[in-house]
Amino acid sequence: MKPIVLCGPTASGKTELALEVARQTGGIIVSADSRQVYTRLTVGTAKPQGRWENGVYQVDQIPYLLVDFLPVTDTFNAGAFRARAREIAAQYAGRPLIFAGGTGMYLHAYFVGMDDLPPGTEETRRQLANLLAQKGKEGLHAELARQDPASAAAIPTGNVQRTMRALELYLLTGRPASELKSGKFFQLPDASQSAWVYLAWDKEALNARIQHRTEQIFGPMCAEAKALLEEGFPADIPALKSLGYPQAIEFLQGDLPRQEAIGKISALTRQYAKRQRTWFNRYTQALKLELHPGADFNIPSLAEQIIRFAKQA
Repeated sequence: MKPIVLCGPTASGKTELALEVARQTGGIIVSADSRQVYTRLTVGTAKPQGRWENGVYQVDQIPYLLVDFLPVTDTFNAGAFRARAREIAAQYAGRPLIFAGGTGMYLHAYFVGMDDLPPGTEETRRQLANLLAQKGKEGLHAELARQDPASAAAIPTGNVQRTMRALELYLLTGRPASELKSGKFFQLPDASQSAWVYLAWDKEALNARIQHRTEQIFGPMCAEAKALLEEGFPADIPALKSLGYPQAIEFLQGDLPRQEAIGKISALTRQYAKRQRTWFNRYTQALKLELHPGADFNIPSLAEQIIRFAKQA
């Protein structure tokens, strides 16, 4: 059976559904979540509760891979995900693979590919940070327009991160970023090689799920952040930049009332879900499961439907 990809916005139920598909197929799960990779952060990242056995993280005796392995001070990216996922696919050859997660770039890198562009350096980052400080985001974008008009036309002035990366590529290679990119970003996965399933919740229902989850996890999220801070980790380590943790830290430091912190996290999560919907909507080959409150989210039945689709697609 070809790999199954369960994608969709945060709080859409991908984890529960992936576990049921794995139970029915004897498969393993590969997490495509950029924050569940961290150790020490569990509740706030919606990491499934499991335990390490013989070097494998398992949830209900199902291997659930690429979670709970990265130190909180480290970073992870799409290229690293692609490499690790390829190793897993080779290691578990013969068993169904179920990819589950909402980090679209990770899934795209694995199933479509990505351009092998040079990583940034301390020197280029320092140069660009100085340029940003001196000229602001408008001046930064104007510099990009001079060096790489095509990239500048495609990147909004306010998107400082993308502007800096395009300029960085020019500094590193002497060539415009627009010439270095192959167009893989806009390609779709080969439908004959993978079965994509998109969990399309009704917007109001998804927002309600997000609000409920935020209220449930806020306390434990604060406890996770507090434990790291008390051990001497700074508040700006990569793991604590994960969605919701900065607001939890503000609450812990007395800078944000509890309900306001919960409201901010919920709002940021809704915004993130909107970006995820925009990203995944382009995968037109996906089986789109229209979900609504109540009985519609019948996990065993949905899992059976997904497995049939994967075998027929």
